[in-house]
Amino acid sequence: MARPRTTARTVEHPELSEVSLQQVLEALVDPVRRMVVAQLARAGEDLSCGTFVAPVSLSTLTHHFSVLREAGVIRQYYVGTTKMNTLRTDEMELRFPGLFSAVLAAAAAEADTEPARDGR
Repeated sequence: MARPRTTARTVEHPELSEVSLQQVLEALVDPVRRMVVAQLARAGEDLSCGTFVAPVSLSTLTHHFSVLREAGVIRQYYVGTTKMNTLRTDEMELRFPGLFSAVLAAAAAEADTEPARDGR
């Protein structure tokens, strides 16, 4: 018996012209989502969902990815069964000039001033 054909998995993304500044700011207000954005920016390459370091469960992290995607902050796509993530930096820069760089700079500055988690 022949195996049924399957279609490639796709993920829906909003057009950035349909995304409001309010939606982007609400997505970025959460520290876990800022952590995801910062990790993507530092990596300089697309990352799979399983490579992120976050203080939440995988199911909660999946929710955070959805919020970021729906706000137009990230783009997700499949490579086989692996879901990859990339920042929509260039598109976001055109829609909201300077926003990404300001958020990333502020997140980096905040991380530099936080005490180490092991008490040092």
